[in-house]
Order: sequence, then structure tokens, then C-alpha cells
Amino acid sequence: MRAKEEYRNRDATEVSILDALVERSEEGMTILELRTRVGVDIDDLEAALASLNNDALLETSRREGQLLLRPADRVIPGALADEPGDASLIDRLRDRLFGGR
Repeated sequence: MRAKEEYRNRDATEVSILDALVERSEEGMTILELRTRVGVDIDDLEAALASLNNDALLETSRREGQLLLRPADRVIPGALADEPGDASLIDRLRDRLFGGR
């Protein structure tokens, strides 16, 4: 599965990251898994992740001490938050300010 069309006009590395994360949106990916999947050097990966995080397109969590990355719901085709009105104002502000919940 690929990221929604409105997120495909970004830098090629960012689009590759979003596509990889959408594919594994349920379980998430570690940075190492993501780097292997996307196939870019760590500096490019870091810059792309920073840009995606600044635009609140990533969510993070921890499992067994590892940082897991997931795409924000609005990036996933068919996700419940497809429509802008689906998320409350508080949820949208929280996502914008803190990069996810």
C-alpha cells in the first residue's frame, strides 16, 4: 500500500519513508528497519524524518525499549481520519504541536 496521493509530492526519500511506514502501519518500524527498506544514508534519512515529523506526518511509540515509527492516520489510504472533520480540533492541534499522540 502507498501513502495517500496528497503526500506524494514530497522529496523522493520522504515518499519512500511514508510508503514503507504505510505498509507496516500496524506494527511500525524501527529506524534501522526503515533505513534498510528505504536504502538511503543515515543523514538523508534523518533529514527526511525531521521534515516529516515537523509536518506531523509521523507517530512514535516504544516497544521493548525500541522507538517505533508509524505514519499519521491521515497518510494511510482508507484510514478513519481521511476526512479533515474526523479529528477534533484538540486532536489536530496535538498532532501539529507534538507530532502525534
